[in-house]
Amino acid sequence: MQVTELSADGLKREYRIVVRANEIEDRVSGRLAELSRTIRMPGFRPGKVPVALLRKQYGRSVMGEVVEQAVNQGSQQAISDHALRPALRPRIEVTAFDEGADLEFTMAVEVLPEVPKIDLKAIELTRPTAAVDDEAVTKAVTNLAERLRGFAPPAEPRPSQSGDRVIVDFHGTVDGKPFESGHAHDFPLLLGSGMMVPGFEDQLIGRQAGDDVTVEVTLPETYPDQALAGKAASFAVTIKEIAEPQPVKIDDDLAKGRGFDDLAALKGALREGMEREYAGVSRLRLKRALLDHLAATCKFEVPRGMVDLEFDAIWQQLKRELAGQGDGETADEPDEALKAEYRDIAERRVRLGLILSDIGQANSLKVEQSELNAAVLDQARRYPGQEQKVLDFFKSTPQALEQLRAPIYEDKVVDFILQLASVTEQPMTPEELMKDPDDEADAAGSPAGPRLAAAEPGEAAGSDAPSASREQA
Repeated sequence: MQVTELSADGLKREYRIVVRANEIEDRVSGRLAELSRTIRMPGFRPGKVPVALLRKQYGRSVMGEVVEQAVNQGSQQAISDHALRPALRPRIEVTAFDEGADLEFTMAVEVLPEVPKIDLKAIELTRPTAAVDDEAVTKAVTNLAERLRGFAPPAEPRPSQSGDRVIVDFHGTVDGKPFESGHAHDFPLLLGSGMMVPGFEDQLIGRQAGDDVTVEVTLPETYPDQALAGKAASFAVTIKEIAEPQPVKIDDDLAKGRGFDDLAALKGALREGMEREYAGVSRLRLKRALLDHLAATCKFEVPRGMVDLEFDAIWQQLKRELAGQGDGETADEPDEALKAEYRDIAERRVRLGLILSDIGQANSLKVEQSELNAAVLDQARRYPGQEQKVLDFFKSTPQALEQLRAPIYEDKVVDFILQLASVTEQPMTPEELMKDPDDEADAAGSPAGPRLAAAEPGEAAGSDAPSASREQA
Protein backbone atom coordinates (compact mmCIF):
# COMPACT_ATOMS: atom_id res chain seq x y z
CA MET A 1 0.00 0.00 0.00
CA GLN A 2 1.43 3.35 -1.05
CA VAL A 3 0.35 6.69 0.49
CA THR A 4 1.36 9.95 -1.23
CA GLU A 5 0.54 13.45 0.02
CA LEU A 6 -0.94 15.51 -2.79
CA SER A 7 -1.55 18.81 -0.99
CA ALA A 8 -1.39 20.49 2.40
CA ASP A 9 -3.19 23.84 2.43
CA GLY A 10 -3.91 25.23 5.87
CA LEU A 11 -5.99 22.60 7.65
CA LYS A 12 -6.80 20.75 4.41
CA ARG A 13 -4.89 17.64 3.42
CA GLU A 14 -5.23 15.39 0.39
CA TYR A 15 -3.57 12.02 -0.22
CA ARG A 16 -3.42 9.48 -3.03
CA ILE A 17 -3.50 5.89 -1.82
CA VAL A 18 -2.61 2.95 -4.05
CA VAL A 19 -3.32 -0.67 -3.17
CA ARG A 20 -1.49 -3.01 -5.54
CA ALA A 21 -3.46 -5.49 -7.65
CA ASN A 22 -1.64 -8.49 -6.15
CA GLU A 23 -2.61 -7.36 -2.64
CA ILE A 24 -6.24 -7.09 -3.70
CA GLU A 25 -6.06 -10.55 -5.25
CA ASP A 26 -4.47 -12.01 -2.11
CA ARG A 27 -7.28 -10.59 -0.03
CA VAL A 28 -9.96 -11.90 -2.38
CA SER A 29 -8.38 -15.37 -2.44
CA GLY A 30 -8.09 -15.40 1.32
CA ARG A 31 -11.69 -14.43 1.77
CA LEU A 32 -12.87 -17.09 -0.71
CA ALA A 33 -10.78 -19.68 1.14
CA GLU A 34 -12.56 -18.71 4.35
CA LEU A 35 -15.92 -19.13 2.67
CA SER A 36 -14.99 -22.54 1.30
CA ARG A 37 -14.59 -23.88 4.84
CA THR A 38 -18.04 -22.80 5.98
CA ILE A 39 -20.38 -22.42 3.02
CA ARG A 40 -22.73 -25.23 1.99
CA MET A 41 -23.61 -25.92 -1.64
CA PRO A 42 -25.68 -28.77 -3.12
CA GLY A 43 -23.53 -31.69 -4.31
CA PHE A 44 -20.51 -30.84 -2.17
CA ARG A 45 -19.50 -31.94 1.27
CA PRO A 46 -18.94 -29.14 3.87
CA GLY A 47 -15.51 -27.59 3.32
CA LYS A 48 -15.06 -29.20 -0.09
CA VAL A 49 -16.62 -26.55 -2.35
CA PRO A 50 -14.05 -25.60 -5.05
CA VAL A 51 -12.70 -22.07 -4.70
CA ALA A 52 -13.10 -21.56 -8.46
CA LEU A 53 -16.85 -22.18 -8.14
CA LEU A 54 -17.07 -19.80 -5.19
CA ARG A 55 -15.21 -17.14 -7.17
CA LYS A 56 -17.66 -17.49 -10.04
CA GLN A 57 -20.70 -17.24 -7.75
CA TYR A 58 -19.51 -14.86 -5.06
CA GLY A 59 -16.49 -13.15 -6.59
CA ARG A 60 -18.22 -9.83 -7.28
CA SER A 61 -19.58 -9.42 -3.73
CA VAL A 62 -16.29 -10.55 -2.19
CA MET A 63 -14.43 -8.06 -4.39
CA GLY A 64 -16.73 -5.27 -3.17
CA GLU A 65 -16.12 -6.29 0.42
CA VAL A 66 -12.35 -6.40 -0.08
CA VAL A 67 -12.25 -3.01 -1.82
CA GLU A 68 -14.25 -1.43 1.00
CA GLN A 69 -11.87 -2.90 3.57
CA ALA A 70 -8.85 -1.75 1.57
CA VAL A 71 -10.20 1.80 1.35
CA ASN A 72 -10.87 1.89 5.09
CA GLN A 73 -7.48 0.45 5.98
CA GLY A 74 -5.70 2.72 3.52
CA SER A 75 -7.41 5.76 4.95
CA GLN A 76 -6.53 4.74 8.49
CA GLN A 77 -2.91 4.13 7.47
CA ALA A 78 -2.68 7.60 5.91
CA ILE A 79 -4.11 9.13 9.07
CA SER A 80 -1.75 7.13 11.27
CA ASP A 81 1.39 7.63 9.16
CA HIS A 82 0.91 11.40 9.06
CA ALA A 83 -0.36 11.73 12.67
CA LEU A 84 -3.55 13.40 11.49
CA ARG A 85 -6.40 14.48 13.75
CA PRO A 86 -9.42 14.59 11.40
CA ALA A 87 -12.00 17.23 12.19
CA LEU A 88 -14.69 15.35 10.25
CA ARG A 89 -15.02 12.10 8.32
CA PRO A 90 -12.56 12.08 5.38
CA ARG A 91 -13.94 12.40 1.86
CA ILE A 92 -12.98 9.38 -0.25
CA GLU A 93 -13.02 9.20 -4.05
CA VAL A 94 -11.99 6.07 -5.97
CA THR A 95 -10.09 7.32 -9.00
CA ALA A 96 -9.06 4.03 -10.63
CA PHE A 97 -9.93 0.38 -10.21
CA ASP A 98 -10.59 -2.62 -12.38
CA GLU A 99 -10.31 -6.32 -11.75
CA GLY A 100 -6.66 -7.29 -11.97
CA ALA A 101 -5.51 -3.66 -11.69
CA ASP A 102 -4.33 -1.45 -8.84
CA LEU A 103 -6.89 0.28 -6.65
CA GLU A 104 -6.30 4.04 -6.48
CA PHE A 105 -8.30 6.51 -4.42
CA THR A 106 -7.90 9.96 -2.92
CA MET A 107 -8.62 11.00 0.63
CA ALA A 108 -9.40 14.65 1.39
CA VAL A 109 -9.58 15.60 5.05
CA GLU A 110 -9.60 18.65 7.27
CA VAL A 111 -7.55 18.31 10.41
CA LEU A 112 -8.06 19.83 13.83
CA PRO A 113 -5.87 22.88 14.43
CA GLU A 114 -3.30 23.29 17.15
CA VAL A 115 -5.03 25.44 19.76
CA PRO A 116 -2.71 28.10 21.23
CA LYS A 117 -1.90 27.53 24.88
CA ILE A 118 -3.72 29.92 27.19
CA ASP A 119 -2.46 31.18 30.55
CA LEU A 120 -5.66 30.57 32.48
CA LYS A 121 -4.33 32.32 35.57
CA ALA A 122 -3.88 35.53 33.56
CA ILE A 123 -7.57 35.75 32.65
CA GLU A 124 -9.33 38.59 34.48
CA LEU A 125 -13.11 38.58 34.72
CA THR A 126 -15.88 40.35 36.59
CA ARG A 127 -18.69 38.45 38.25
CA PRO A 128 -21.89 40.55 38.55
CA THR A 129 -23.68 39.92 41.84
CA ALA A 130 -26.88 41.18 43.46
CA ALA A 131 -28.08 40.78 47.05
CA VAL A 132 -31.64 39.87 47.95
CA ASP A 133 -32.69 42.56 50.44
CA ASP A 134 -35.82 42.78 52.57
CA GLU A 135 -37.40 45.24 50.16
CA ALA A 136 -37.06 42.76 47.28
CA VAL A 137 -38.62 39.99 49.36
CA THR A 138 -41.49 42.26 50.40
CA LYS A 139 -42.06 43.18 46.76
CA ALA A 140 -42.08 39.50 45.80
CA VAL A 141 -44.66 38.73 48.51
CA THR A 142 -46.78 41.67 47.35
CA ASN A 143 -46.60 40.51 43.73
CA LEU A 144 -47.62 37.02 44.80
CA ALA A 145 -50.56 38.41 46.74
CA GLU A 146 -51.56 40.52 43.74
CA ARG A 147 -51.61 37.45 41.53
CA LEU A 148 -53.80 35.67 44.08
CA ARG A 149 -56.10 38.66 44.56
CA GLY A 150 -59.76 37.80 44.47
CA PHE A 151 -62.50 39.61 42.54
CA ALA A 152 -66.13 40.23 43.44
CA PRO A 153 -69.03 42.17 41.89
CA PRO A 154 -69.24 45.80 43.13
CA ALA A 155 -71.69 46.41 45.99
CA GLU A 156 -73.57 48.77 43.67
CA PRO A 157 -73.67 48.32 39.88
CA ARG A 158 -71.23 50.70 38.17
CA PRO A 159 -69.38 51.10 34.85
CA SER A 160 -66.20 49.11 34.35
CA GLN A 161 -62.87 50.68 35.10
CA SER A 162 -59.17 49.85 34.75
CA GLY A 163 -58.24 47.07 37.16
CA ASP A 164 -61.61 45.34 36.95
CA ARG A 165 -61.97 41.80 35.72
CA VAL A 166 -64.67 41.41 33.13
CA ILE A 167 -66.13 38.21 31.70
CA VAL A 168 -66.76 38.64 27.98
CA ASP A 169 -67.79 36.86 24.82
CA PHE A 170 -66.22 38.23 21.65
CA HIS A 171 -66.29 37.45 17.94
CA GLY A 172 -63.82 39.13 15.59
CA THR A 173 -63.87 39.69 11.86
CA VAL A 174 -61.41 41.03 9.31
CA ASP A 175 -62.88 42.29 6.07
CA GLY A 176 -66.21 40.92 7.29
CA LYS A 177 -64.87 37.37 7.69
CA PRO A 178 -64.33 35.57 11.03
CA PHE A 179 -60.78 34.47 11.83
CA GLU A 180 -59.64 31.55 13.94
CA SER A 181 -58.05 33.39 16.87
CA GLY A 182 -60.72 36.10 16.99
CA HIS A 183 -63.41 34.56 19.18
CA ALA A 184 -63.85 33.36 22.78
CA HIS A 185 -66.63 32.49 25.22
CA ASP A 186 -66.70 33.40 28.94
CA PHE A 187 -63.24 34.92 28.61
CA PRO A 188 -61.83 36.54 31.80
CA LEU A 189 -60.05 39.80 30.98
CA LEU A 190 -58.28 42.12 33.42
CA LEU A 191 -58.77 45.62 32.08
CA GLY A 192 -55.50 47.52 31.84
CA SER A 193 -53.40 44.34 31.77
CA GLY A 194 -52.39 44.72 28.12
CA MET A 195 -53.39 41.13 27.44
CA MET A 196 -55.30 42.01 24.29
CA VAL A 197 -54.23 43.90 21.18
CA PRO A 198 -53.70 47.65 21.73
CA GLY A 199 -56.97 49.59 22.03
CA PHE A 200 -59.17 46.55 22.78
CA GLU A 201 -59.32 46.91 26.56
CA ASP A 202 -59.62 50.70 26.47
CA GLN A 203 -62.92 50.44 24.59
CA LEU A 204 -64.41 48.24 27.33
CA ILE A 205 -63.80 50.78 30.10
CA GLY A 206 -66.87 52.75 31.19
CA ARG A 207 -69.32 50.01 30.17
CA GLN A 208 -72.01 48.21 32.12
CA ALA A 209 -72.57 44.47 32.57
CA GLY A 210 -74.84 43.32 29.77
CA ASP A 211 -73.57 45.90 27.26
CA ASP A 212 -72.86 44.87 23.68
CA VAL A 213 -69.83 46.76 22.39
CA THR A 214 -68.27 46.94 18.95
CA VAL A 215 -64.50 47.23 19.35
CA GLU A 216 -62.52 48.50 16.37
CA VAL A 217 -58.76 47.93 16.40
CA THR A 218 -55.82 47.50 14.05
CA LEU A 219 -54.02 44.22 14.52
CA PRO A 220 -50.31 44.85 15.23
CA GLU A 221 -47.54 44.00 12.78
CA THR A 222 -46.34 41.41 15.29
CA TYR A 223 -49.69 39.56 15.26
CA PRO A 224 -49.01 35.77 15.23
CA ASP A 225 -51.04 35.24 12.06
CA GLN A 226 -48.97 37.30 9.63
CA ALA A 227 -51.76 37.18 7.04
CA LEU A 228 -53.79 39.42 9.38
CA ALA A 229 -50.97 41.62 10.68
CA GLY A 230 -51.64 45.34 10.22
CA LYS A 231 -55.27 44.85 9.18
CA ALA A 232 -58.35 46.49 10.70
CA ALA A 233 -60.42 44.13 12.84
CA SER A 234 -63.89 44.46 14.34
CA PHE A 235 -64.96 42.62 17.50
CA ALA A 236 -68.54 42.15 18.67
CA VAL A 237 -68.11 42.01 22.48
CA THR A 238 -70.68 41.18 25.14
CA ILE A 239 -69.77 42.16 28.71
CA LYS A 240 -71.35 39.47 30.87
CA GLU A 241 -69.90 40.30 34.28
CA ILE A 242 -67.88 43.01 36.02
CA ALA A 243 -65.86 42.25 39.16
CA GLU A 244 -63.63 44.56 41.14
CA PRO A 245 -60.38 43.59 42.91
CA GLN A 246 -60.64 42.74 46.59
CA PRO A 247 -58.24 44.04 49.25
CA VAL A 248 -55.01 42.07 49.54
CA LYS A 249 -54.02 40.74 52.94
CA ILE A 250 -50.41 39.78 53.42
CA ASP A 251 -50.53 37.57 56.49
CA ASP A 252 -50.11 34.01 57.73
CA ASP A 253 -53.32 32.97 55.98
CA LEU A 254 -51.79 33.95 52.63
CA ALA A 255 -48.75 31.78 53.39
CA LYS A 256 -50.84 28.84 54.58
CA GLY A 257 -52.84 29.00 51.38
CA ARG A 258 -49.55 28.36 49.55
CA GLY A 259 -48.56 25.44 51.78
CA PHE A 260 -46.31 27.27 54.28
CA ASP A 261 -46.56 27.35 58.06
CA ASP A 262 -46.61 31.13 58.29
CA LEU A 263 -45.64 34.34 56.51
CA ALA A 264 -42.01 34.12 57.69
CA ALA A 265 -41.65 30.69 56.07
CA LEU A 266 -43.12 32.00 52.82
CA LYS A 267 -40.70 34.93 52.82
CA GLY A 268 -37.80 32.58 53.49
CA ALA A 269 -38.74 30.36 50.55
CA LEU A 270 -39.09 33.37 48.27
CA ARG A 271 -35.70 34.71 49.40
CA GLU A 272 -34.02 31.36 48.72
CA GLY A 273 -35.62 31.15 45.30
CA MET A 274 -34.48 34.65 44.41
CA GLU A 275 -30.96 33.93 45.65
CA ARG A 276 -30.79 30.82 43.46
CA GLU A 277 -32.08 32.77 40.48
CA TYR A 278 -29.59 35.61 40.99
CA ALA A 279 -26.74 33.11 41.43
CA GLY A 280 -27.73 31.36 38.21
CA VAL A 281 -27.86 34.59 36.23
CA SER A 282 -24.58 35.70 37.80
CA ARG A 283 -22.87 32.50 36.71
CA LEU A 284 -24.41 32.70 33.24
CA ARG A 285 -23.09 36.24 32.75
CA LEU A 286 -19.67 35.28 34.12
CA LYS A 287 -19.52 32.34 31.74
CA ARG A 288 -20.58 34.56 28.86
CA ALA A 289 -17.78 36.98 29.77
CA LEU A 290 -15.28 34.12 29.83
CA LEU A 291 -16.37 32.84 26.44
CA ASP A 292 -16.26 36.37 25.00
CA HIS A 293 -12.72 36.73 26.35
CA LEU A 294 -11.59 33.41 24.88
CA ALA A 295 -13.17 34.16 21.51
CA ALA A 296 -11.54 37.61 21.37
CA THR A 297 -8.04 36.65 22.51
CA CYS A 298 -7.47 33.11 21.19
CA LYS A 299 -7.40 33.29 17.40
CA PHE A 300 -6.61 30.41 15.07
CA GLU A 301 -7.88 28.85 11.87
CA VAL A 302 -10.87 26.55 12.29
CA PRO A 303 -12.00 23.75 9.95
CA ARG A 304 -14.41 25.07 7.31
CA GLY A 305 -16.36 21.81 7.34
CA MET A 306 -17.11 22.15 11.06
CA VAL A 307 -18.21 25.75 10.54
CA ASP A 308 -20.49 24.69 7.69
CA LEU A 309 -22.17 22.04 9.85
CA GLU A 310 -22.60 24.46 12.76
CA PHE A 311 -23.98 27.16 10.47
CA ASP A 312 -26.48 24.74 8.94
CA ALA A 313 -27.73 23.79 12.41
CA ILE A 314 -28.12 27.45 13.42
CA TRP A 315 -29.78 28.43 10.16
CA GLN A 316 -32.24 25.56 10.24
CA GLN A 317 -33.19 26.53 13.78
CA LEU A 318 -33.73 30.13 12.70
CA LYS A 319 -35.90 29.03 9.77
CA ARG A 320 -38.02 26.88 12.09
CA GLU A 321 -38.49 29.83 14.44
CA LEU A 322 -39.45 32.16 11.60
CA ALA A 323 -41.83 29.57 10.18
CA GLY A 324 -43.44 29.27 13.62
CA GLN A 325 -43.99 33.02 13.58
CA GLY A 326 -45.63 32.80 10.18
CA ASP A 327 -42.68 34.48 8.45
CA GLY A 328 -41.96 31.67 6.04
CA GLU A 329 -40.97 34.05 3.24
CA THR A 330 -38.07 35.42 5.30
CA ALA A 331 -36.93 31.88 6.07
CA ASP A 332 -37.00 30.81 2.42
CA GLU A 333 -35.26 33.91 1.10
CA PRO A 334 -32.59 34.80 3.67
CA ASP A 335 -30.83 38.11 3.65
CA GLU A 336 -27.18 37.56 2.70
CA ALA A 337 -25.89 40.04 5.28
CA LEU A 338 -27.83 38.24 8.00
CA LYS A 339 -26.49 34.94 6.72
CA ALA A 340 -22.95 36.26 7.02
CA GLU A 341 -23.57 37.28 10.63
CA TYR A 342 -24.80 33.81 11.51
CA ARG A 343 -21.78 32.27 9.81
CA ASP A 344 -19.61 34.40 12.10
CA ILE A 345 -21.57 33.01 15.04
CA ALA A 346 -20.98 29.47 13.78
CA GLU A 347 -17.24 30.10 13.50
CA ARG A 348 -17.17 31.53 17.03
CA ARG A 349 -18.93 28.46 18.38
CA VAL A 350 -16.57 26.05 16.65
CA ARG A 351 -13.53 27.97 17.89
CA LEU A 352 -14.83 28.02 21.46
CA GLY A 353 -15.64 24.34 21.26
CA LEU A 354 -12.09 23.53 20.21
CA ILE A 355 -10.63 25.75 22.93
CA LEU A 356 -12.69 24.15 25.69
CA SER A 357 -12.01 20.67 24.36
CA ASP A 358 -8.28 21.33 24.31
CA ILE A 359 -8.27 22.66 27.88
CA GLY A 360 -10.35 19.75 29.08
CA GLN A 361 -8.08 17.14 27.49
CA ALA A 362 -4.91 18.86 28.68
CA ASN A 363 -6.19 18.73 32.25
CA SER A 364 -7.73 15.22 32.08
CA LEU A 365 -11.25 16.43 32.75
CA LYS A 366 -13.92 13.77 32.30
CA VAL A 367 -17.62 13.30 32.87
CA GLU A 368 -18.09 10.68 35.56
CA GLN A 369 -20.76 8.05 35.11
CA SER A 370 -22.45 9.26 38.29
CA GLU A 371 -22.80 12.76 36.78
CA LEU A 372 -24.29 11.33 33.62
CA ASN A 373 -26.70 9.17 35.63
CA ALA A 374 -27.81 12.23 37.61
CA ALA A 375 -28.48 14.12 34.37
CA VAL A 376 -30.59 11.25 33.04
CA LEU A 377 -32.60 11.10 36.28
CA ASP A 378 -33.13 14.85 36.11
CA GLN A 379 -34.55 14.45 32.61
CA ALA A 380 -36.83 11.64 33.81
CA ARG A 381 -38.23 13.80 36.65
CA ARG A 382 -39.48 16.27 34.07
CA TYR A 383 -42.04 13.71 32.89
CA PRO A 384 -44.00 12.50 35.93
CA GLY A 385 -45.52 9.08 35.35
CA GLN A 386 -43.26 8.39 32.35
CA GLU A 387 -39.94 8.14 34.16
CA GLN A 388 -39.21 4.58 33.07
CA LYS A 389 -39.88 5.41 29.41
CA VAL A 390 -37.40 8.28 29.62
CA LEU A 391 -34.78 6.07 31.27
CA ASP A 392 -35.28 3.38 28.62
CA PHE A 393 -34.98 5.99 25.88
CA PHE A 394 -31.58 7.19 27.07
CA LYS A 395 -30.43 3.62 27.64
CA SER A 396 -31.22 2.68 24.05
CA THR A 397 -30.20 5.97 22.39
CA PRO A 398 -26.46 6.67 22.68
CA GLN A 399 -26.79 9.89 20.69
CA ALA A 400 -29.26 11.33 23.21
CA LEU A 401 -26.92 10.33 26.03
CA GLU A 402 -24.06 12.18 24.33
CA GLN A 403 -26.22 15.28 24.09
CA LEU A 404 -26.45 15.19 27.89
CA ARG A 405 -22.73 14.53 28.29
CA ALA A 406 -21.60 17.51 26.17
CA PRO A 407 -22.99 20.36 28.34
CA ILE A 408 -21.85 18.61 31.55
CA TYR A 409 -18.33 18.37 30.18
CA GLU A 410 -18.43 21.94 28.96
CA ASP A 411 -19.48 23.21 32.38
CA LYS A 412 -16.69 21.20 34.04
CA VAL A 413 -14.15 22.87 31.78
CA VAL A 414 -15.63 26.31 32.41
CA ASP A 415 -15.62 25.74 36.18
CA PHE A 416 -11.99 24.59 35.97
CA ILE A 417 -11.01 27.78 34.15
CA LEU A 418 -12.92 29.99 36.58
CA GLN A 419 -11.10 28.41 39.52
CA LEU A 420 -7.78 29.53 38.04
CA ALA A 421 -8.85 32.88 36.59
CA SER A 422 -8.86 36.12 38.54
CA VAL A 423 -12.53 36.88 39.21
CA THR A 424 -13.62 40.15 40.82
CA GLU A 425 -17.15 40.55 42.12
CA GLN A 426 -19.14 43.55 40.94
CA PRO A 427 -22.16 44.29 43.16
CA MET A 428 -25.15 45.72 41.33
CA THR A 429 -28.90 46.04 41.70
CA PRO A 430 -31.10 43.07 40.85
CA GLU A 431 -32.51 45.07 37.94
CA GLU A 432 -29.01 45.59 36.52
CA LEU A 433 -28.14 41.92 37.02
CA MET A 434 -31.25 40.67 35.28
CA LYS A 435 -30.92 43.05 32.33
CA ASP A 436 -29.91 41.32 29.09
CA PRO A 437 -26.40 42.56 28.12
CA ASP A 438 -27.42 42.42 24.46
CA ASP A 439 -30.24 44.86 25.16
CA GLU A 440 -27.69 47.19 26.74
CA ALA A 441 -25.49 46.87 23.65
CA ASP A 442 -28.46 47.64 21.39
CA ALA A 443 -29.33 50.71 23.46
CA ALA A 444 -25.74 51.94 23.21
CA GLY A 445 -25.82 51.51 19.45
CA SER A 446 -23.19 48.77 19.31
CA PRO A 447 -23.77 45.72 17.14
CA ALA A 448 -24.61 42.78 19.37
CA GLY A 449 -25.35 40.54 16.41
CA PRO A 450 -28.65 38.87 15.57
CA ARG A 451 -30.90 38.02 18.47
CA LEU A 452 -30.14 34.32 18.10
CA ALA A 453 -26.55 35.16 18.97
CA ALA A 454 -27.70 36.00 22.47
CA ALA A 455 -29.69 32.83 22.78
CA GLU A 456 -27.58 30.24 21.12
CA PRO A 457 -28.59 26.61 21.50
CA GLY A 458 -27.75 25.45 24.97
CA GLU A 459 -27.30 28.89 26.44
CA ALA A 460 -30.18 28.38 28.83
CA ALA A 461 -27.64 26.22 30.62
CA GLY A 462 -24.92 28.76 29.97
CA SER A 463 -23.56 27.25 26.79
CA ASP A 464 -22.02 29.10 23.89
CA ALA A 465 -19.86 26.34 22.50
CA PRO A 466 -20.78 23.66 19.99
CA SER A 467 -20.57 19.92 20.33
CA ALA A 468 -16.84 20.04 19.64
CA SER A 469 -16.39 21.00 23.29
CA ARG A 470 -17.58 17.61 24.43
CA GLU A 471 -15.26 15.25 26.21
CA GLN A 472 -12.82 13.63 23.84
CA ALA A 473 -12.06 10.00 24.71
